[in-house]
Amino acid sequence: MRLQTVLLTITAIAISCHSSSGTAPLDNKNDNNIPAGTAENPYSTIAGIPLPKGYTRQTADSSSFAAWLRKIRLKKEKAVYLYNGQLKANQQAQFAVLDVPVGNKDLQQCADAVMRLRAEYLYAQGRYAEIIFWDNGGQRYSFAAPYSRTNFNHYLNRVFGMCGTASLEKQLNPAKWDQLQPGNVLIRGGFPGHAVMVMDVAEDSSGKKIYLLAQSYMPAQDIHILVNPGSNETGAWYEADGSETIQTPEWAFRQSQLKQW
Repeated sequence: MRLQTVLLTITAIAISCHSSSGTAPLDNKNDNNIPAGTAENPYSTIAGIPLPKGYTRQTADSSSFAAWLRKIRLKKEKAVYLYNGQLKANQQAQFAVLDVPVGNKDLQQCADAVMRLRAEYLYAQGRYAEIIFWDNGGQRYSFAAPYSRTNFNHYLNRVFGMCGTASLEKQLNPAKWDQLQPGNVLIRGGFPGHAVMVMDVAEDSSGKKIYLLAQSYMPAQDIHILVNPGSNETGAWYEADGSETIQTPEWAFRQSQLKQW
């Protein structure tokens, strides 16, 4: 019975980003293939993505997670690739693609991309003792010496294999929607589940907020900035309005699912 329980747990973690008829992902049919190398992104970093008229990015300390996220470089090519080098079937969801390795294994999926970005920030800051994640059973995974890039990559692969949306949702803390900030996470933990990260936030003179979201998905794929499927005017920017539902191209979240580190 113990062996069966372990196998079931590992299987559940592996499918934590899958969709099903009981969830909100949209049709993944691709009606607009982007041939490799033909579509280019003109922006070099997250901070380079232009704002709608009248908006200003939130002030962020130079050593903050928000400032680090804005410096992440974007790929020139806008196509999203899977871990095996194949193009993702749906090429309509992304506004731009982060220049962050996906690896050659089916590991860096939705929650994994969120954990990857947080861990990379802490690694860059030399805050190694804070790089900790838990699996759904409560086991702790801490990054330990040697603090080399090779060891860090091995550590992340282990985390990706054992942790998922269910465990990450437990680890994160509730966040208030009216205090939305870069680094926040929209997450639905479970089997299936999904997670996206708030990459940037801006405000206008009245205090109205807009924000960018990034995701990986299933199977493991390039982390990408999501388009806003509900607006042709703001492109990738989502409006933090009074709507309870946040509809992304491949999933729907609720404001109450906002979390913070």
